Amino acid sequence: MPRPEKVRLGEILVQQKLLTEAQLVSALDLQKKSGRRLGRIFVESGFVTEDEISEALARQLQVPYVNLKYFNTRAELVARLPETQARRFRALVLEDLGGAYRVGMADPSDLNAYDEIARLLKCDISLAVVSESVLLATIDRVYRRTTEITGLAQELQEDLADAPAIDFGTLGTTLSVEEAPVAKLLQSVFEDAIAVRASDVHIEPMETRLQIRFRIDGVLHLQTESDLRIAPALVLRLKLMAGLDISEKRLPQDGRFNVKVRTHTVDVRMSSMPTQYGESVVMRLLTQATGLLGLDHIGMPPAMLVKLKQVLQRPSGMVLVTGPTGSGKTTTLYSALSEINTPARKIITVEDPVEYRIPGINQVQVQEKIELSFDRVLRAALRQDPDVILVGEMRDQATVETGLRAALTGHLVFSTLHTNDAVSTPVRLLDMGAPRYMVALSLQVVIAQRLVRVVCESCAAPNDPTPAEREWLSAVLGESAERGTYLRGKGCSHCNGTGYLGRSGVYEMLEMTRPVVEAANHADPAEFIRVGTEQMGGRTLRHHGATLVAAGRTTVEEAMKVASQWTD
Repeated sequence: MPRPEKVRLGEILVQQKLLTEAQLVSALDLQKKSGRRLGRIFVESGFVTEDEISEALARQLQVPYVNLKYFNTRAELVARLPETQARRFRALVLEDLGGAYRVGMADPSDLNAYDEIARLLKCDISLAVVSESVLLATIDRVYRRTTEITGLAQELQEDLADAPAIDFGTLGTTLSVEEAPVAKLLQSVFEDAIAVRASDVHIEPMETRLQIRFRIDGVLHLQTESDLRIAPALVLRLKLMAGLDISEKRLPQDGRFNVKVRTHTVDVRMSSMPTQYGESVVMRLLTQATGLLGLDHIGMPPAMLVKLKQVLQRPSGMVLVTGPTGSGKTTTLYSALSEINTPARKIITVEDPVEYRIPGINQVQVQEKIELSFDRVLRAALRQDPDVILVGEMRDQATVETGLRAALTGHLVFSTLHTNDAVSTPVRLLDMGAPRYMVALSLQVVIAQRLVRVVCESCAAPNDPTPAEREWLSAVLGESAERGTYLRGKGCSHCNGTGYLGRSGVYEMLEMTRPVVEAANHADPAEFIRVGTEQMGGRTLRHHGATLVAAGRTTVEEAMKVASQWTD
């Protein structure tokens, strides 16, 4: 392909009637004042979208426009261009055309970048235009650190073989991110974990090796394996970062620290535990840059969402969210808090640990070591004139009774509980020793939830359910199951070959209507469960999961994986 000509973006957009002359003049004026790139000003001002700019450039230069969201990149081709240069020139190698490489560029009119890329690749270039924001996200994802991590682990192993005994007292000051192999290895691990959207990093000593695994969309994936001898150095460095006792190896410890990974600030919650072959470390990664999802974006069915928003406007009562660990309960609670977080309301949270920091909310960290328990902090919070209280978990009878009493005395109380479904939750409160009248009068709604993986949009393809799967769908959805759109991901670079990308909530809600309240005062739990089930009208976890399958959002296999925990 011949070298592209220099083009003027503003003129192209005006010629193609995507921009008016007045808008161009306004954007040029802003560019003189701010020095920002003209294309960014167009997008931020709402004049055009990034895709419209890319498509306009492609038409003008008569080259293809590639939507990277649906393009399956190949690691060996991407690696032809070093990551540093890919970021610098906003470019990515897409295809080998035989004698030339197709390269996607966000700004194909950058002639200097074109020449430098051709020099680096030592080959002719066939240009394609790509959207800049999607390109940068793709670069974050495709330039994996697996090879680098393995190499750094090997380097660390060699260093430790010849190194003298580690001085615990000076390690924290002598190690540097730039020079120490252990720090470089951890930095690469964090960067790779963020790039693939990992929620947890597991560092686990086995009998003959050290394995590092990432939890992505709720499923563990092996990242790398290395020599077991590097494990103590990794754990030691992490303990120093978390402010833990580096001399204590016999007892579990918990801590937290922040790390900066490229443009992201990551809050890391660390847990260490002694095992047979050394200390195992698990780190929960909370990326502060991603922020919280709004209540409208957590995947709750519209009818249920309307009811929940009505409950949130009530001055008192208790809202419980139930489900196993890792089912998204905290996200749902904080989305609800964000919905009502105004200067007119005082909100206090009691948590262990504080997972999200929200401006305008008073958040308290439970510290069991100094007897700062849920119940004690909750009782203190009630003396702080709150309107809304969030209790991280209803762990014992004292916390349950204090929370229910607060809901009875004019406070809106949010909390979580570990139960399998919504209808059994009030019964569980009674089993924990809560007075029956308190449960009946205080509880407003119970939300039970799970998370299912979502089919990757980039590689989704029609999929015909098996006879057994159709039977399950028909049993839950009835005749509407035949009208479903069933999809399955083939596996691509976007989803790391899994066919799934991201997760969605699956919900059911028990509203404490008058018949349900009356049944709660009944001595027979079976009668309450019957009335509560009738009130839900079949809108259960199982039903919502099957609905997502029929809408092409997830697969039958994924929905049925947790179906044994769901009830009708």
